Amino acid sequence: MPATVVIGAQWGDEGKGKVVDLLAERSDVVARYQGGNNAGHTIVAGDQTYALHLIPSGILYPDTLCIIGNGVVVDPFVLVKELDQLEERGVDTSNLRISGAAHLIMPYHVQLDTQSEIRLGKLSIGTTRRGIGPAYMDKAARIGIRVQDLLDPSILRRKIAIALEAKNEVLEKIYGEPPLDADAVADEVLALAPRIQPYIADTSLILDTAIRDGKTVLFEGAQGTLLDIDHGTYPFVTSSNPTAGAACTGTGVGPTRIDHVLGITKAYTTRVGEGPFPTEIADDAGRHMAEVGHEVGTTTGRARRCGWLDLVALRYAVRVSGMTQLGITKLDVLSGLSEVKLCTAYTKPDGTETADFPWHQSDFHSCTPVYEAMEGWDEDIVGVTSLDDLPPRAKAYVERIAQFTGVPITLIGTGQGRHEVIDAVEL
Repeated sequence: MPATVVIGAQWGDEGKGKVVDLLAERSDVVARYQGGNNAGHTIVAGDQTYALHLIPSGILYPDTLCIIGNGVVVDPFVLVKELDQLEERGVDTSNLRISGAAHLIMPYHVQLDTQSEIRLGKLSIGTTRRGIGPAYMDKAARIGIRVQDLLDPSILRRKIAIALEAKNEVLEKIYGEPPLDADAVADEVLALAPRIQPYIADTSLILDTAIRDGKTVLFEGAQGTLLDIDHGTYPFVTSSNPTAGAACTGTGVGPTRIDHVLGITKAYTTRVGEGPFPTEIADDAGRHMAEVGHEVGTTTGRARRCGWLDLVALRYAVRVSGMTQLGITKLDVLSGLSEVKLCTAYTKPDGTETADFPWHQSDFHSCTPVYEAMEGWDEDIVGVTSLDDLPPRAKAYVERIAQFTGVPITLIGTGQGRHEVIDAVEL
């Protein structure tokens, strides 16, 4: 698999970091292609736990080249903090490269994001308030600050001054906040430049060369398919495209260079923040998922909403990203439930039933799930690494997912640990 995209097949938090970490052990390059520090990947390696927000999961392997692509928005303060924390723990970060074309999240982006959510009140969309949306807005408006601007202080200062002309008006007149001083903002950001400069590179060229040389490349997405700004549950989405197609635009690699798309889904469904969630449950089974699965956001610390696995949404995710295989994480969390359910259709507000993801938001927001119930299993499967050791009912559950989605399942997570996984299977 020379070039593989690893993507979330739900609303994020599917365990992509663990999967990328696992695959990075046998890969030459890992490239992050979208999002910012509104995503978080938790990796358990031995007795050590790492929470990564910007730097690709492959950073824990000294021989794996890690790339932050042009499609990522980079908070320089978060980046430097993450680099420092990794190095303090003995992790070598010299194998990191950052695209000079990636855009920077500036302090005013964070402030605008926060004020916007506060002003929306009950109508807020539940952003992480980390400036992601405003940074992408400036990118589209062509007034963004890019990583390469750190190499030219005069250009950086001029761009910040231009951007703040409009943003200070918004801060003052709409939010009642004091204006920001352009020189002070520039000084603050430029103070970080020497720390970041050694990592800046032409990452598109690096990736092209790696693929031409036959090296194994992983493209790592943040968030998940249902948070895609075009194909997700708009407006309760992120500000970029986590779907597989963005791996090309977010790294500067052509679509003909991608060989496989591996979608990652939990054995159940979770969601953080606001937005519709048809299979959400608040009963004992939901509490079991939240407690046993430790469902708290890596980046936000917010409790995740839990529910049964939504196969309608999962099959939709398979379609829009062209997934060629699926990985299921946290199957072990369902152990102990006498019954497990799979959503195989929705009942729309007009009473009709559909097994396809609704294209109209009103139908999705108001639909109710149609469930298929299966017998649960009591056996503890944490750490199981062989398909033969799975309880028959757990195996039947996984097989039903593969049958419904029409995509082979090649990986099954059975615990938090790096190697607590059934790998290289095909169901």
